[in-house]
Amino acid sequence: MTSIATLMQDNHRHCDELYAAAETAVDNSDWDTADSAWRAFSEEFERHITDKEEGQLFPALEAANGPAGPIGVMRMEHEQMRALLIQMEEALASRDTRQFLGLGETFMMLTQQHNMKEENILYPIMDQLIPGQADDLL
Repeated sequence: MTSIATLMQDNHRHCDELYAAAETAVDNSDWDTADSAWRAFSEEFERHITDKEEGQLFPALEAANGPAGPIGVMRMEHEQMRALLIQMEEALASRDTRQFLGLGETFMMLTQQHNMKEENILYPIMDQLIPGQADDLL
């Protein structure tokens, strides 16, 4: 059986790759590619945090472990990331490379810190308390 940690870490890396493609296209002012790469990234990122984490894993962990724990912080950080993504999408729509890349730096710092908490703390807890949820993530 594949672990939650493995599946979700792999999805983090996939989101990182999709984001890097969008960022590179913006940096090169390749706007058609930037638009499609951004769409691919934002759709996958939203699936990751909304469907997999907030829709499936967080409720399962709360059912197994109660409402206390790191989930509230993770949800708050998801909202912060979503707010940045809205601003980045606006910068992309207005073709503002500087604004997009500046917001992107903030987004990446927040995301990297967030992912470290999930990968080193939250996902291992999930693998102990709700290991059966991994199969539903495929």
